[in-house]
Amino acid sequence: MFFGITNIWTYVIGAFLIILVPGPNSLYVLSTGARRGVRTGYRAAAGVFTGDTVLMILSAAGVASLLQSTPPLFNLVKYAGAGYLAWIGIGMIRSAVRSWRSRAEKDEAPATVADLADPFRKALTISLLNPKAILFFISFFVQFVDPHYGAPALSFLILGVICQLFSMMYLSTLIFGGSYLAGQFRRRRRLSAGLTTGVGALFLGFGAKLATTSLG
Repeated sequence: MFFGITNIWTYVIGAFLIILVPGPNSLYVLSTGARRGVRTGYRAAAGVFTGDTVLMILSAAGVASLLQSTPPLFNLVKYAGAGYLAWIGIGMIRSAVRSWRSRAEKDEAPATVADLADPFRKALTISLLNPKAILFFISFFVQFVDPHYGAPALSFLILGVICQLFSMMYLSTLIFGGSYLAGQFRRRRRLSAGLTTGVGALFLGFGAKLATTSLG
């Protein structure tokens, strides 16, 4: 046992694999890096990092139990999150359509309202408006914390740090990959518009999936 953590290597492998599963957070960071560059991509990653940290703290503090025992509260957060993801998806699709129709001979499409939004705040909102994430963190973490250990907060802290390290390495890969793709897309605006439409459709799918989830 390592500071109250049981089967730490099982946790490390599990956390690594879970981080690799595509979701709205990672997809938003990738698209931001591709459209607005490395620096702005890291602002979005910082929003994800902050949001996940808040969710981990809330989970350890017992908010997950509150959501589980209060279905109306769970549904309120769930539908707010689903609506926000859908709004992002629609914004991306509208931006792609405008870019597709544009005949301006510029390398980049004109900035839209969605492009000018603060990526940190947007990514943070995406993270926080996901009640399933809070339930996931507590259900996943609790499997590796010894209930008899005298300082469970330290155990949760170590588990959280490991998860966040994997998250930052993964998001960094997406940011630099997106930045490379951006250079290719600037020369192929229609391809860029098509892929942006696809990403927007995925966000609509994420919103629909979240809206139809249940506590079970």
